[in-house]
Amino acid sequence: MGELLRVNNLRTYFKTEAGIVKAVDGVSYHINEQEIVGLVGESGCGKSVSQLSVMQLINPPGKIVGGEVLFEGHDLLKFEPNGPEMRSIRGAKIAMIFQEPMTSLNPVLTIGQQLTEMLVLHMRMNEEAARKRAIELMSMVGIPAAEKRIDDYPHNFSGGMRQRVMIAMGLSCNPKILIADEPTTALDVTTQAQLLELMKDMVQRFRTSLVIVTHNLGVVARYANRIYVMYAGKIVESGSTKDIFRNPRHPYTMGLLRCVPRLDEEEGRKLVPIPGLPPNLINMPPTCAFLPRCSYKVEKCYKEVWPELSPVEGDTEHYIRCYADTKERVSEPAKR
Repeated sequence: MGELLRVNNLRTYFKTEAGIVKAVDGVSYHINEQEIVGLVGESGCGKSVSQLSVMQLINPPGKIVGGEVLFEGHDLLKFEPNGPEMRSIRGAKIAMIFQEPMTSLNPVLTIGQQLTEMLVLHMRMNEEAARKRAIELMSMVGIPAAEKRIDDYPHNFSGGMRQRVMIAMGLSCNPKILIADEPTTALDVTTQAQLLELMKDMVQRFRTSLVIVTHNLGVVARYANRIYVMYAGKIVESGSTKDIFRNPRHPYTMGLLRCVPRLDEEEGRKLVPIPGLPPNLINMPPTCAFLPRCSYKVEKCYKEVWPELSPVEGDTEHYIRCYADTKERVSEPAKR
């Protein structure tokens, strides 16, 4: 599979009265054709902002201050955010399922009006053909009686059904990349599983790539081919799903995994939370941002700047941003 999207050193900052919030600070990653990629991290780590930056959907006081987003031979950041080139890509070639469907769907327009708008705009369909296609999409994502429900308003749908509408909307123009920003937030576990299976099936059917943005490593364990772990605006570990789950090397990734309940653990085992709080993105220290919360820190962590991503020894696909987790890594957390 060839490479579809490459992001290089992306930086998105927000100017506030208290100072500059470096929400995304030097993020680089890539997405291959027809693969599922997981982007994982705590709330506020910059994962959603990084994807909104790819789509150039950052509003003031936010600003993309540097980097490249290479797609189909073009740097998308060189296009005007509201120019014809960027509008032709949004929805048609790179689509996004936003985090909260109730606020993403227009409450005063019917589901049919919102689904057909993109088909008329990007696929050049007439109203009749667009309506027929919208009904097909609604049926495809598991909405019963789609020919009747198409004229309903968003408030007539449950949270799970609204999210299905968002999936149908995202896939309506056969995009090459679909970004799902926290697609299962505020849904019960049964509905979460149904929607994740649905997205997996749709990706295979439409031959598109999927980016799942989530704080839950358990969500991406079953579906993602590769995972990027973000912390404080940077990627701290990346690798195949197998690498991340079987051989996590960054202390933050290891902490996230300890927070996930597992069926193969002994009965009565307690989940271990990560101590402390995420750093203030306005006053970032020059050293590792995870240092105050880390149990594996070594002397070098206190003296050197936050390292760049580097490959794990013996694995060219597995990268970490850490001093403690190299050859000097200890099997148990260091006591300090």
